[in-house]
Amino acid sequence: MTATTTALGQQAAAAAAALVPSTVPLVAVPAASSASVATGGPAAPLPDEVAVVASFVGSPSAELLLVAQGAVAEALAASGTAGAPGGAGLELVDTLRPALEAAARTLGAGVLDDARTETVVAAVGEDTELFALERDGVTVAWFGLRQRGPRVTTPTADGLPTQRDGANPKAGMRVLYDVEMTLTAEIGRTRLPMRQVLELAPGAVLELDRTAGSPADVMVNGRLIARGEVVVVDEDYGIRITEIVAAPEAGA
Repeated sequence: MTATTTALGQQAAAAAAALVPSTVPLVAVPAASSASVATGGPAAPLPDEVAVVASFVGSPSAELLLVAQGAVAEALAASGTAGAPGGAGLELVDTLRPALEAAARTLGAGVLDDARTETVVAAVGEDTELFALERDGVTVAWFGLRQRGPRVTTPTADGLPTQRDGANPKAGMRVLYDVEMTLTAEIGRTRLPMRQVLELAPGAVLELDRTAGSPADVMVNGRLIARGEVVVVDEDYGIRITEIVAAPEAGA
């Protein structure tokens, strides 16, 4: 496993750390310089531990992983929910999916595949950037990023970077034109503590942060790209696009 890390990897790790269930906020630090290593602790998760892995297709493409089963179980126990992830209808991949999505958003435009579980020995390679997710100086989880096909730049005569092959940046995205992307329509959101999420039952009513009749958001990989009104098409729901969201607002 490489000991080097990048600014992009650090940014992705920090985004993931903010959404890993924990009794207190976690801090992402490069594995080799973590506090646990300084005190003789491990510099990597154990080979047989469970990693939740998801592939990101974009520019750059990457493999994202989280090893956090112990931290999730501890957070569930602290919330008063007995049992490990996978009980109470809450799977480990579902619990960590928001953290992986947050990390993926730092990589730019692209598609995050469904998450899966693998052993650490299968998921972590020599070129994986590994980060310890610490709580009060103690590593309780791990985040990993393995970039694939990074964009290589070289300086030009005027000192500005350019792509090595000289191609237009938009042309590099053409390889993604046939990649299917999942669009979701969102009519509103709400925030609940994990205890209340686990206590949801048929008949429960959730109050959303949007008034009736407001346009729905159209999302791709968690990013807002458009707004529209809900319609019915041949007895199925549909969205009639009324607004394309500008890039700064979409990235907010």
